[in-house]
Amino acid sequence: MRLLQTAPKRHVRPRRLALPLLALPMFAVAAPQDREALAHAGSGSASAALEICYNYGCLSRSEVVFSNGEMARVRELLDSATNAVQERALLGRVVGLMLGWAGERSPIAADRGGNLADDAVHGKMDCIDHSTTTTGLLRLLAEQGWLRFHRVLDPVKRTRGLIFDHFSAQIEEIAPGETTGFAAQAEATTDRLSRRWVVDSWFVDNGQPAPVLALINWQSGEDPDDDRREY
Repeated sequence: MRLLQTAPKRHVRPRRLALPLLALPMFAVAAPQDREALAHAGSGSASAALEICYNYGCLSRSEVVFSNGEMARVRELLDSATNAVQERALLGRVVGLMLGWAGERSPIAADRGGNLADDAVHGKMDCIDHSTTTTGLLRLLAEQGWLRFHRVLDPVKRTRGLIFDHFSAQIEEIAPGETTGFAAQAEATTDRLSRRWVVDSWFVDNGQPAPVLALINWQSGEDPDDDRREY
């Protein structure tokens, strides 16, 4: 999270809160005619590049390259999922692995869960850095065609009080009969909301598995140390 005002963490550690939604970069959504090509693109495990951001509010940016061996490892993990529950659990592991690899090639290895533990460190990440970078990671996986049970949505916000905002990457479980790939922010019906999950890497140190939480619970204030978390 980005500091608007110092506030104590509800359960484990104090944290500072994020920038307004206007600070969060917008993400492009593939046009309908491109989605089928994207879903089948990159069936191999070639190396892949991704832009990451850090130092709060995406102040700094770096491009990192994941090797073909690393991408093959990611594909192997995700291919082992046989249902949406398993894929979510594996996505948490994969995001942690990929952020750890990115930390070997950029300053984000110094990032620690929350904000205060790495307050003055080059490479620190607030929730805007995390939601932006993790969404990029998830979209990279979707472009490879490796997400079979979820689609990637734009980052999502929760608000505490009037000014305290927190952002996270977001995925949606694909219902029977729906297609994979990218999706615009569809109408938030009760059914769709119940199928949405956050992948909130802000809570953990660099390289650790990202917590995956039901969006509805997360919006109500759930943190990874709550009993309601799935992973």
